[in-house]
Formats: sequence, structure tokens, C-alpha cells
Amino acid sequence: MRIRQARAADAAAIADIVNAIIKDTLVTFTTDERSNESIAKDIEARGRGYLVAEQEKQVLGFATISPFRSGPGYAQCRELTIHLTPDAQGQGAGRALIAALESDARKDGVHVLVAGISSANPGAVAFHTALGFEQVGRMPEVGRKWGKWLDLVLMQKIISGE
Repeated sequence: MRIRQARAADAAAIADIVNAIIKDTLVTFTTDERSNESIAKDIEARGRGYLVAEQEKQVLGFATISPFRSGPGYAQCRELTIHLTPDAQGQGAGRALIAALESDARKDGVHVLVAGISSANPGAVAFHTALGFEQVGRMPEVGRKWGKWLDLVLMQKIISGE
């Protein structure tokens, strides 16, 4: 398995991963599927902030970082997103993606990474905890999908010593 920068050619594989999550799970609150074109634009816009894990030329998952909030006071804070195929979970791809993302973020002067996790995804809370993230908040019933109210669990990790 290797971690590399995402390319526009990865958009279809990424769309397959994320759209299955959107359609079939409560991991994300959105119901709007992503097009290959919108993902390709995101890859181009984020540059080094968009990574994929691949094995034998097959995309196993992806991780991105984006601004947490607007305004200069939040310039050193980024929100991360990570999704894997079901077969890749528990195989080290997630840990490798986060490690590479953190390394790139440090080079870019990022101080804090934030993860917003659906309360319907306790495995993601455990995963982030194992990687040094701490739960810093819980926003009850801010998401709604399939007629269910869902909490948003906020986790963060300070990645720079400054």
C-alpha cells in the first residue's frame, strides 16, 4: 500500500467510496451525492491537502483537509475528512493517510486538526482517539438523516509545538 497525492483521475474511485457512504450510512449527514467533476475540482483546489491510499492501483480510501472556519484567526486550523472502502478498514490505510496528512499539514504551518464525526459512527471516534485526537465537544441533534436526529462529535489534535 502507498499514500500519494490525489489526481483528477482518482475522482471516479473517490466518488464510489463517498457516494456509497452517503447513500448507505449515517456516517455523513448529507444526502447529496458527489459527482466525479466536483471531486476532481476539489482535488485540484486542495493540492497537497488531498491524499489517497492505493494498493495495486486500486484506491482504498482518501483523506483531505480544508479550512475549519473562515477568517485569519483560524488560519492554522484545518478540518479533516477520511473515508475508506469497507475492505480497507482495519488494514492500516487510515493510519497511514492520517500520518501523511499530518506531516503535510505541519509543513504548511497548521497547528490544530479538527474532525467532525457522526454519533452514528463510534468506530471513527475510537480510530481518532487511537491517533491522539481528543473529544472536545458534542453538538446534540445538529444533523438529521433518514428521519433520525444525530449528534456531531468534535475531536481535535494539536500537531505543532508552537
